Amino acid sequence: MANIQQVAKQAGVSVATVSRVLNGQNTVSSKTRIKVEEAIHKLNYEPSILGRNLRNSESRIILILIPTISNPFYLDIIKGIENIAISQNYNILLCETDSNPEKENIYFDLVRKKMADGIISMDPAVNVDTLKKLAENHAIIQCSEYGEDSGIPYVTIDNEEASYRAVKHLIKIGHSKIALMNSDEKYLYARQRKKGYQKALEEHGISVNAEYIIHTQHLGFEYGQQAMKKILNIEDRPTAVFAVSDLLAIGALKEINSNGLHVPNDIAVVGFDKIDFSNMTNPTLTTIAQPMHKMGTIAAKMLIDQIKGEKVESIILDHELVIRESTSG
Repeated sequence: MANIQQVAKQAGVSVATVSRVLNGQNTVSSKTRIKVEEAIHKLNYEPSILGRNLRNSESRIILILIPTISNPFYLDIIKGIENIAISQNYNILLCETDSNPEKENIYFDLVRKKMADGIISMDPAVNVDTLKKLAENHAIIQCSEYGEDSGIPYVTIDNEEASYRAVKHLIKIGHSKIALMNSDEKYLYARQRKKGYQKALEEHGISVNAEYIIHTQHLGFEYGQQAMKKILNIEDRPTAVFAVSDLLAIGALKEINSNGLHVPNDIAVVGFDKIDFSNMTNPTLTTIAQPMHKMGTIAAKMLIDQIKGEKVESIILDHELVIRESTSG
């Protein structure tokens, strides 16, 4: 494969002149430019993108931080990010953090060392202080999950309002004993969704029963099953469950079915996210739809604007309550 020195020799010019032509600089005469382009074509020379990017102090790589690749919630967001990134000549690097600060630091270092141009963080457990420090000199966007008052721009939905709507729907169809299947309240989204749950109950004169609030360590089918086991063992058993994730809700459905109970006649279930699986369960799952793909495209546009040095504002997108069989058998 030909190198830049061979191109220069073939065209009878200096390596610097070939470099100027490759970088689109207009300081080269059209006659010289044609000679260089002919040499490039004749030798089938392909310039090193990496070399050019290093010269321009850019990598054309965007990092996407997610806590785990096993949650389907992230898939559509990633597709949205990728569509925009590719259209703008960026590549994406998917970074699974396992919510581990040491792993996070490895990825942060890629940005510090200019091996990546920016970060879209979707990790609810990300170290916001480190992210804030990084955001002083680098492009950072938070997507779905964000740190309050961090000053880092984000794109998300109104989690409190979404939960409020979900629980209000359960109350409207006749439920007053409603359990909340929540994840760890160290995460902002978990606190916001609990707030929406409490607001809906209080607004309808239903007191919040601490026994009805079950926490899970992680979001996953098996955690939903375990939490549902606890709910089924409550003496004054709830007649409805609101889960802060479809994964938890689907685990709950499985456990309810395993116990010979019927959804929604015995227990109604509402999830959150509208992942693809939620339409394939038996019964199909009532859930809050987040515009995942749109969230991804907006996050990518925001990040690329930031990389270009433009100021970006946070965006809160609309959500939708999708009513299916798990609350309307």
